[in-house]
Amino acid sequence: MAILPIPGRNRRALPNVANRTRGPALAAIGLLMTTMLAFAPTAIAAGPSLTTPYPSVSVAPGSKVSFDIAITGDANQQVAVSLSGVPSGWTGTLRGGGYLVNGVQTDSTGKATVRLDLQVPSTATDGVSKLNVIGVAGAVRAELPLTIQVSSKAGGDVTLTSDFPSLRGVSGTTFTFNLTLLNGTAEDLTFAVTAVGPTNWEVNATLTGQTQAASAVVQASGNAAVSVSAKAPTDAAPGSYPINVRATVGDRTIDAQLAVEVTGTTAMTLTTPNQLLSNSGSAGASITQQLVVNNGGTQPLTQVTISETAPTDWKVTYSPSNTIASIAAGQSATITATVVPSNDAIAGDYVVTFRATSTDASGSVDIRMTIETSPLFGFVGLALIVVVLFGLWWVFQRYGRR
Repeated sequence: MAILPIPGRNRRALPNVANRTRGPALAAIGLLMTTMLAFAPTAIAAGPSLTTPYPSVSVAPGSKVSFDIAITGDANQQVAVSLSGVPSGWTGTLRGGGYLVNGVQTDSTGKATVRLDLQVPSTATDGVSKLNVIGVAGAVRAELPLTIQVSSKAGGDVTLTSDFPSLRGVSGTTFTFNLTLLNGTAEDLTFAVTAVGPTNWEVNATLTGQTQAASAVVQASGNAAVSVSAKAPTDAAPGSYPINVRATVGDRTIDAQLAVEVTGTTAMTLTTPNQLLSNSGSAGASITQQLVVNNGGTQPLTQVTISETAPTDWKVTYSPSNTIASIAAGQSATITATVVPSNDAIAGDYVVTFRATSTDASGSVDIRMTIETSPLFGFVGLALIVVVLFGLWWVFQRYGRR
């Protein structure tokens, strides 16, 4: 007869196989995880990445192109940067913080920047050139490919113009020209300006608003103002004088031609040969007075006319004439005036004013004329005295004996 197991008692008597196998399994899993954590690195280093907004550009021969490059990596990570594939004759430099750099360090957010300046030679022919910017951090390397298409049609133009390239005025004047330098290219340009004028002229070229600056940067498609001052000497002869202005941009020069038309100055003086401003004579007699007309200006005096203001009934004539056809700059002319006072002019001082006038200038001088008693009156007086004395003698002779 078979004996059946009692359910409740047999369950408690049998060993718990599941509990016995679960403990070792959990222990093994924990040991495995501990071992993996022990040998795993605390952090997985991320490699740097390099990006730029415009990796492919078109430029003209002789131009300069710049790329702003963003570098992304781990926080405070040093990344070595370099170039490869730069075409022969081209110049490529990596810059940051005002320096040429060979490496950068990211900030706390894992970011850094660097700028690539690429100078394309003026002899470069049209075509496509490629180069790479390389970033290396530890064993991780990243490359940024760049494409530069050289095209003679992509350069644009740089011009230097003035609204008023020609000015006019008298010598000794300071003439000011306002010019505009227009950068029609696709790149920022650094330029300097110079100006050269005739001998003995004071000529200066300055960047408007930057008097002490030797050069300035003109942004792409932008412009800059240039001021040129030219002071003519006081003795500059009338005529047209050139002013040459040159803007230097890299290895290029842009010239502008300006001109100043000097009309000359007019300056007339009227005096006497010995600077003596007095003369003398008798009433009714001729008094000779020489007058000198000086041209102290820089242009000729033409049709100079001499006139006078004299006392009533005085007469004045000129020899050879009261008109001088022309007096060259810096020269003088002499004319003789004959003054005849009126017959009834009494002794004393009189003033005769002489004037010289032309189209552009005038001058005057006052001459004091002293009228002296005529010798005839002296002779008449002596004769009267003699007659009186003779009369007295005759009277005494005739009536003295009575």
